[in-house]
Amino acid sequence: MARGAVANRFGFLSALRKFAPVLALLLATAAVKAEGALQPLDILTASGPHQFQVELADTPTERATGLMHRKFMPRYQGMLFDFHAEEPVMMWMKNTYIPLDMVFVSRKGVVTKVASDTVPMSEEIISSGPPAYAVIEFNAGVAKEMAIAPGDEVRHPAFKRE
Repeated sequence: MARGAVANRFGFLSALRKFAPVLALLLATAAVKAEGALQPLDILTASGPHQFQVELADTPTERATGLMHRKFMPRYQGMLFDFHAEEPVMMWMKNTYIPLDMVFVSRKGVVTKVASDTVPMSEEIISSGPPAYAVIEFNAGVAKEMAIAPGDEVRHPAFKRE
């Protein structure tokens, strides 16, 4: 191999090492975006307003998959399951590694029930009780930390206000 080819090869490796952190950040960002675009969602509780970023699951396939197979979710992110109709909702944690809080919400954007600290990988049914229009899943402990309770108001374009 010619001397110039070896120098070029090492020059390329040196440049690659310089840009490795930038490349890693770009790849991580692409992975998050591949999981779904984030939208703002606010919950007004007795402890004040709380802002979150949520992925919207509003197709049958997205709702069926939900947060399954994921090993991590940032603390103040979540997933909003929009069922497009107010009816009894049944959820489970099958193939879900992250312990979650589930917040059931009416069509008007009012919290109707909170299921805290659901058990990862469980096939136990978690019922909405009264009919729900949507479910918001957060990391376990967020509902307690933010004092999310029935009667709290959820603000997101999925909910109709009268």
